[in-house]
Amino acid sequence: MTIDVSQFHQVFFEESFEGLDVMENGLLNLAQDSSSEAINTIFRAAHSIKGGAGTFGFNTISTFTHLMETLLDEIRNEQRAITNDLTGVLLKSVDVLRGMLSAVQAGEEFDQAETLQATTQLQNLLDDTASGETVPQAFSPSADSDGAERNSWQINFRPFADLMFTGNDPVRMFRELSQLGNMSVNVDTAALPDFADLEPENLYLNWQLHLDGEFDKPALDEVFEWVEGDCELTIEKVEPQTSSPAVVTDLPEQSSSTITSVTVAASPEAGRQSQAQTQAVASIRVATDKIDALINMMGELVITQSMLGQIGEDFSPEKLAQLKDGLVELERNTRQLQEGILGIRMLPISFVFNRFPRLVHDLCEKTGKQVELKITGEQTELDKTVMESISDPLVHLVRNSMDHGLELPEVRRACGKSETGVLHLHASHQGGNIVIEITDDGAGLNEQKIFAKAVERGLIRADEQLSADRIHELIFLPGFSTAEAVSDLSGRGVGMDVVRKNILSLGGYVEVESAPGVGSKFTIRLPLTLAIMDGQTVALGYEKFIIPLLSIVESVEIVSSDIKKVSGKGELYLLREEYIPVIRLSEVFNLPASAAAEKGLMVVVEAEGQQMGLCVDDLLGQQQVVIKSLETNYRKVPGFSGATILGDGSVALILDVSGLMRLYRGQESVIGQSDGRAA
Repeated sequence: MTIDVSQFHQVFFEESFEGLDVMENGLLNLAQDSSSEAINTIFRAAHSIKGGAGTFGFNTISTFTHLMETLLDEIRNEQRAITNDLTGVLLKSVDVLRGMLSAVQAGEEFDQAETLQATTQLQNLLDDTASGETVPQAFSPSADSDGAERNSWQINFRPFADLMFTGNDPVRMFRELSQLGNMSVNVDTAALPDFADLEPENLYLNWQLHLDGEFDKPALDEVFEWVEGDCELTIEKVEPQTSSPAVVTDLPEQSSSTITSVTVAASPEAGRQSQAQTQAVASIRVATDKIDALINMMGELVITQSMLGQIGEDFSPEKLAQLKDGLVELERNTRQLQEGILGIRMLPISFVFNRFPRLVHDLCEKTGKQVELKITGEQTELDKTVMESISDPLVHLVRNSMDHGLELPEVRRACGKSETGVLHLHASHQGGNIVIEITDDGAGLNEQKIFAKAVERGLIRADEQLSADRIHELIFLPGFSTAEAVSDLSGRGVGMDVVRKNILSLGGYVEVESAPGVGSKFTIRLPLTLAIMDGQTVALGYEKFIIPLLSIVESVEIVSSDIKKVSGKGELYLLREEYIPVIRLSEVFNLPASAAAEKGLMVVVEAEGQQMGLCVDDLLGQQQVVIKSLETNYRKVPGFSGATILGDGSVALILDVSGLMRLYRGQESVIGQSDGRAA
C-alpha cells in the first residue's frame, strides 16, 4: 500500500514555522541567556526541521538546515564562542530558511541567490573551525566530503515499544542515514503479534542496517542521539563492501522467515513537485481540554433535546412548567456551546508579539539606537481573525515609536535619560474587549511641529485653535508625516492613517497620549471576536438598530433647550459644559420624522477621539448579536458595519459609529447615494 505523504505537508510546515520562531527568539536572547538549555532549545528546533524536511524529500532545505545545526552543535559543545557576527549569520539563515519553506509550501522556486549567499556564509564559518565533522556541500544532499575515508558500518537497531511516543520515527531516521551513503535495510518481524493483539501506537519491529560511505561514526551518532535510552543500539565498523547505487537497496532475503527486506528511498525535492497541487489550508491548533469541553457540551445539548422531544410527543398543560425548564436548559447549553466554539478560535496574542523582538533588534542595528523591548500580557487571547488583522497596524506603531519616539543614545544622555530606551507592549482584557498598549519613554509628540506640518500640507488652517488631544489626532490624517526625509522606516505619509483605518474596520479605535520629553502611549481597543458582539438595541420609528456597546459612552434624556443650531455646523448639544455634535438618524436614514429630536433619548457615542449624540426613540435592551456581513450578502453601505437577525426573526442593521462620524464630517456620501443606487 502506498501512502500519500503530501497529506502531512501542512503539519510539517506549521511545525517548521513554529520552530523558526523558537530559533529566532532564542538567538535574539543569546546575549542574555546563553545557558546550555537555551542553546539546546535552538539546536532541537533546527534538528526537527532538518529531519522533517528529509522525511518529505525537501533535501535542499534539509542540507541547508544541517549547516545551521552543525554550527549550533559546535556552540553547545563549547567548540565555538558566541559572537554578534555569528548570531547575525544565524538570524539571516533563519530568514532564508523561512523563505525557502514559504516557497516550497506555495509550490514556487525559492531565491537561489539569497540561499547561496547564506550557504556560503555558513560554510565559511564552518571552514574556519577545527571540527572534524563532515558537512554536506550546498545543494548536494548526497555529496561526500573531500578526503574522508570510506567506511562500512553494521547497525543493529532494536527500538522499545513506546519509541513513537517520544516523537521519533525510525523511517525518518533511516532516510537521514541514506543521505550519508549507500544503505540497505532488513526488518525483523519476529515480535509482531497477531492482528487482534496489535497496539497501533507501539513498535514491534527491529532493524539491521548496512551503510557505507565517506563519513565517520560521529555522523551516525548524530542520527541516533535522539533515541538514546529508548532503544538497544549497536554500531560496528566492518570491511567496506562493493559500491552499490546511491539509493537504498534490498539485501538478499535470509533463511529465517521472520526477516523481510524493505526499501526506503527519498526522491530529492519530490515533495516540492507535488506541493504545487496542494491547496494551502488554514488551521488552528486547539488544546485538548477545549475539545473535551465541547464534547461535554454537546452531550448536555443532546440530553436537553431528548427531554424536549419527549415533552412534544405527549404535551399537556401540566407539562408547561417542565417545558419552560427545558427551554432554560436549552438556552444555557446553547450559550455554553457558543462560548466553547468561539474559544477554539481564540489564540494568545503572543503569536503577534513574538515577531517584535526581531523587528526591534534589526531596527536598533539600522538606526544606532539602544532599545529594551518589554512584553507583558502575551497570553491574552483574542480571535484569530482579529489577530491576523491587527498584526500590520502593530508593526506600524512599533516602527513609529522606534523612528519618531525613541532618541539616539547621545540625545537621551544629554536629556539626563538612560542611553537605552524602553518600548513596552502590553495586552489585557477589559470587559468584552482586548486592549493593546504600545508605550515608549522617548521624546513624545512635538505638538508645534505637528501643527506646523499640518498647516504646511493644507490639512488645517493656520488660525485654528486645537487642544493637545486634537493635535495628536492629526498624525492619523492621510498623507501626514513629520519626517524630514523619506527613509525605509517612515516619511512617505502612509502608515498611521492605515493603522486607524484597519483598526476602525475591526470595530475598534486607537487613542494616543503624549508628554514632551516623557514619551507616548498608543492604546488600541478591539472586540475579542468579529463573529459576535455586545450591542444596544434602539428603536427609531418602526425600525430597530444595533449600536455596539464598545462605542457607547452613556445615554441621556434630551433637553430641548440644550440643543443649539450653528450655521454651517448643524446642531450641537450641551453636555456637561461641552458641546457635542448631534446626528438625527431619521434624517440620515430617510426615515419618517421622529419625536426623538425634541423629547426622546440620545445615545452618546465616541469614535476617532470625538463624541457625538445619536437621537433615538427608545432603548430596547442589550444583547449579544451574531454579525452578518452586508458587503458579502449585499454591498458596502456607509454608516453600517453589518446586520443581524433578532429573536423575532426580523433583521436589524448594526451602526458603524466611525462611519457615521465621517458622514457627519462630509467625508463620505450620504446613505443611498454612495454608488447611485437606493439603499
